[in-house]
Amino acid sequence: MTNTDAVFNGSIPEIYDEYLVPMIFEEYADDLAERVVSNEPASVLELAAGSGVVTRALAPKLSPSSRYMVTDLNQTMLDRASSVQPPDDRIEWRQADALDLPFDDDSFDVVVCQFSVMFFPDKVAGYAEARRALKPGGMFVFNVWDDIESNEFSDIVTQGAAEVFPDDPPLFLARTPHGYHDVEQIRADLVAAGFADISIDTLEKVSSAPTARHAVIGYAHGTPLRNEIEALGGSALELVTERATKLIAARFGDGPVAAKMRGHVVSAHSPST
Repeated sequence: MTNTDAVFNGSIPEIYDEYLVPMIFEEYADDLAERVVSNEPASVLELAAGSGVVTRALAPKLSPSSRYMVTDLNQTMLDRASSVQPPDDRIEWRQADALDLPFDDDSFDVVVCQFSVMFFPDKVAGYAEARRALKPGGMFVFNVWDDIESNEFSDIVTQGAAEVFPDDPPLFLARTPHGYHDVEQIRADLVAAGFADISIDTLEKVSSAPTARHAVIGYAHGTPLRNEIEALGGSALELVTERATKLIAARFGDGPVAAKMRGHVVSAHSPST
């Protein structure tokens, strides 16, 4: 991971929410929400909430008396999430580093995190913080993307960027979002952090966009990949956008496009005693 891989600033939060959320995140958010509510939690902590797709899916399903703490490292993403969330007195928004949580031990029944543990610079330390914040027997549930080859739009955008800049290819998508997919490594990291009763499900879904260019804008303009591309100077962002758009259109057509995506859903529990 580089210093810019976790930087979501400028127009990135809005583009991320408008383009990527419906294209790749909503179905997985609905899945996480169902897993959380199956535990009937009175208190939930969300880590790295991003633009709030899980918050929007989960909040309507929680009990009226529940407490829901929503956090993210980037205040810009929290601002976007809170601005599109219906008013809800149960929700508290708080900027927080998942590796140094500002909460007491044993505070929450469930900790949930969607497609963000890949950004933790120290996975075991991040997991240990989640366990510390959980009540005994509490559940930690999160998801991660599978390898980039199993996520076709992401793979093609990365290929397009590499074709434009073969000597210095922008590899954010392969390096970070798709860089932590080994389920045995994930399991070992959770055990090292003190978790037990670990289960991992692999879910394959379909990613859809109205046009090939729409799909590319989501990835190239709405993630920190943009930071990496723009650092190359000049018209780099538009050159990558045009090349990746042509590649997706050549493979999936000029109209609405759909491609395979795959992720792992992980649940683990804090020891009961």
